[in-house]
Amino acid sequence: MTDANIRIPSDARDRLAAIAAGEGMSLRAYLTRLAGTLLTPAERTERAERTRAMLREWNGYDPTPAEETRLDAELDRRMTEAGAR
Repeated sequence: MTDANIRIPSDARDRLAAIAAGEGMSLRAYLTRLAGTLLTPAERTERAERTRAMLREWNGYDPTPAEETRLDAELDRRMTEAGAR
């Protein structure tokens, strides 16, 4: 595997290095592990589509775009409320 150089602010690098050290890892190993746990936008879209299809087949759940917008707003509200506690 070839290496790549990524330019980020030094405070972000230092924070990531401290987090990695706290996990007993090098920054390189930590970032490699982190990259393996995150989804790309395309992967998130594909996972969401699979989940919607599964729910539709399982119990008929198939919200309209308007319902999705309302539910997303409600989830955002609840997450904000929970974070304020």
